[in-house]
Amino acid sequence: MSPRLVLAFVLLLPCWPQERPVTDTDRILQLIANYATAVDAADTKLAAQVWDNSPDVSFIHPLGEAHGWDEVKGFFTDVMGGMFSERKLTPRDIKVHVYGDSAWAEFYWHFVATRKTTGAEVQTDGRETQIYRKAANRWVLVHVHYSAMPRPQ
Repeated sequence: MSPRLVLAFVLLLPCWPQERPVTDTDRILQLIANYATAVDAADTKLAAQVWDNSPDVSFIHPLGEAHGWDEVKGFFTDVMGGMFSERKLTPRDIKVHVYGDSAWAEFYWHFVATRKTTGAEVQTDGRETQIYRKAANRWVLVHVHYSAMPRPQ
């Protein structure tokens, strides 16, 4: 091999695309994407892959609250699946904070849905906080608190 070719190879090697390791933040961002997809489809199987399936989880939302996985699952079936024929949750401006085996995410969202009873379109905007814990090297969602956007003053 010619010295010029070796030199060119050595100089170009740092420019070669390299994969970045997957971080805990990346994993939580993927869980948030899966959470939104589970809401869109009212899919409790996908939601069960995001949430810790324990009686200790909780979910606070404008229609009430749910405690334990069975009640949280009911939010997906009764509220999302029961009230709306179509749903689309779009999270934005997501911030993830990881501290050891605990983490929280905060974001804004836009929700568009079609009411089953009337066919009317519903659009809402809000903000959400999600709390995660790492168990057996896997992140799981343990708490959600969401609310509407504050009214302009």
